[in-house]
Amino acid sequence: MFIFNNTTSSSPHFLLTAFPGLELVHVWISIPICCLYTIALLGNSMILFVVVTDRSLHKPMYYFLSMLSAVDLCLTITTLPTVLGVLWFHSREISFKACLVQMFFIHTFSFLESSVLAAMAFDRFMAICNPLKYATVVTDMLTTVIGAVICIRQTLVMFPMFLVLKKLSFHGGHELSHPFCYHPDMIKYTSSNPWVTSIFGMFLQLYLTGTDLLFIFLSYIMILRTVLSTVAPKKQQKALSTCACHFCAVTIFYMPMISLSLAHRFFSSTPRVLCSILGNIYLLLPPVLNPITYSLKTKRIRQAMLKLFQLKCSQASSGREASRR
Repeated sequence: MFIFNNTTSSSPHFLLTAFPGLELVHVWISIPICCLYTIALLGNSMILFVVVTDRSLHKPMYYFLSMLSAVDLCLTITTLPTVLGVLWFHSREISFKACLVQMFFIHTFSFLESSVLAAMAFDRFMAICNPLKYATVVTDMLTTVIGAVICIRQTLVMFPMFLVLKKLSFHGGHELSHPFCYHPDMIKYTSSNPWVTSIFGMFLQLYLTGTDLLFIFLSYIMILRTVLSTVAPKKQQKALSTCACHFCAVTIFYMPMISLSLAHRFFSSTPRVLCSILGNIYLLLPPVLNPITYSLKTKRIRQAMLKLFQLKCSQASSGREASRR
């Protein structure tokens, strides 16, 4: 349980903030936010469904894509209640315990997404740089092992952090910069030395996402070397097009994450509304854009979705004809 400092804590809760200074237009802001959440939920659910149901997609490349969609779906569900609660009902209060649990899931799924992107980079590296060995190396069993290792890695790293934060005492009643609980934002109000826990959090972020990003960077260097050594322009274009979706996913995930982390830890004068916007971009943009990007750029996924849509339409029309009879 939490150990609260009764001399400095006014009440055991934090106050969530959506967009500081724009409280009067929260209802209007909620309209595009709800649209984005709907796209994220439907898009990632659709990709998961077609990968599971279409046997032609039962391959490592699409298994990794389904992992990414599952993580994005969980990340969306984690932030959805508090974001809409603040925008719709002005429900700003959140207990320390609930805030800690939400923060744990946000960072766990965020680090999971980073690791899945690294696994997808390995898949693209093998497919382009070692195409003859791809089928024998990247098997269903290896995909399962990679997924298990990723989950175990996050658990072993995040659980000690959860226990450390659980024993800290916090000043109650302070406003956070986001409509969800984010570690660098929350840790500023601890009664202990915030720099210790902030540096510890920074170390975990560098260890998890930093090593993943380094692996992705090295993979792309090897991919570019292989592609540029290919003489045929059509083969170069085809190889690069297979990496386009993954490169977009990496960019829209890491850029907001790095910007938000730097804004909280090193730029204390950053406007709160900017931190709020960066936070929403960081946690909402990847789940929204990833299914759109992969649906548009991956022919097999697009065909599977179109096939599913046509099947549902034919079933609906058959049902209507049967009811008329």
